Amino acid sequence: MGSRVAIVGGGLAGSLLALRLAELGHGVDVYERRPDPRLGGAEGGRSINLGLSKRGIQALTEAGLIDAVMPMSVTMRGRVIHAPDGSTRFQPYGKDRGEVLHSIDRNELNRLLLDRAERYPQLRLHFGHRLVATDKAARELEFEAGGASLKVRPDWVVGADGAFSRARQEMQRGERADYHQEYLEWGYKELTLKPRADGSSAIELEALHVWPRTHGLFVSHPNRDGSHTLTLFLPFEGPDSFATTRNEDEVRALFATYFPDLVPLLPQLVEEWMAHPVGSLVTTRTAPWSREDWMVLVGDACHAVYPFYGQGMNSAFEDCSALMAALARQHGDRAAAFADYERSRRPHTDTLAELSKANFVELRQKVQSPWFLARKRLDVALNRLLPRTWLPLYTMIAHTTMPYGDALARSQRQERILVGAAAGALAVVALGAWVALVG
Repeated sequence: MGSRVAIVGGGLAGSLLALRLAELGHGVDVYERRPDPRLGGAEGGRSINLGLSKRGIQALTEAGLIDAVMPMSVTMRGRVIHAPDGSTRFQPYGKDRGEVLHSIDRNELNRLLLDRAERYPQLRLHFGHRLVATDKAARELEFEAGGASLKVRPDWVVGADGAFSRARQEMQRGERADYHQEYLEWGYKELTLKPRADGSSAIELEALHVWPRTHGLFVSHPNRDGSHTLTLFLPFEGPDSFATTRNEDEVRALFATYFPDLVPLLPQLVEEWMAHPVGSLVTTRTAPWSREDWMVLVGDACHAVYPFYGQGMNSAFEDCSALMAALARQHGDRAAAFADYERSRRPHTDTLAELSKANFVELRQKVQSPWFLARKRLDVALNRLLPRTWLPLYTMIAHTTMPYGDALARSQRQERILVGAAAGALAVVALGAWVALVG
């Protein structure tokens, strides 16, 4: 007979882990502070589109859900880069047609996971329940729901309640714990690019569109109805920032300067701009991820990252798989399993945090650079020539399940090989020139 598990947080990671545990016979209670997302609209201010890649696909496959999820997505075969002069350039994600991403609606995916989780009779969903306190000695959780207090004593607890996790705060209260939080000085705002009157997409549908600018970054994810969810990243302060786009004239001036090709495609630009909130971007690191055999963290609760590598959801789903694998390896010894899980994951999610920060610079400034494009083409050419030996970093991150740290280490080794080869080639050229001169 399985144990009774309380999962704090009913988002993507919490709902996926809930159904995985219920499948093994555990009793599961999911406590989510928000209302049931299946009964209301999308959550305001949060990105409703996510890029599903290999790691997330693998986790959903293990859960037996991939056949239900994929029809909900739109395939993205590469990036379309929009230059300031209005020209575009397509950059495929990889060397073959299988190396693609899938744009998916966060809320639609969450609803599917909750529906599937609810099929298990031993799994209960509790919405409108906010964690307010824990008694670690008594192994008790206290929730507030509709003005009333509810105390529960599960066998163990999973914190899956996001970057500002109350479960993490309670677990680490009074303990020797590390926590680092870093906000980006840029925020984001979402807009909608509607389909044409005939329902077709106004821009290429099967691609991630990027408008890279030094002072701003626009990213577009496609939707199945032909629309696109646009996310604009801008500094909070300074010229050409959210602080200087607070009225109609300022908004129109910003777009006329940096994104003129988008203006005719966004007839509701000003109305949407004024109605939609500005979101913040945060990355967090913490340790430990667990306490004894009673509490453990997954997803953003233990490693929130910036969205610029498209790995937030994928890494959270991979956490669920890693935790399930650790529980199986340790044969029911939860304390050992939690420690095993953290050892196998934390170094790599720390690496992901650094990669996500670095990719912000790449998306803004490098994707139009001739040197960057030449380097990418060389990576692809070497990958075609040596498919088992040479893998571009992006391929390893998005299209394999290689641990993030291992992928970065391999990429750095490849970079050293290229630098050495280039230095050798220059030396040969220089030697030839010298021989020609003295001869």
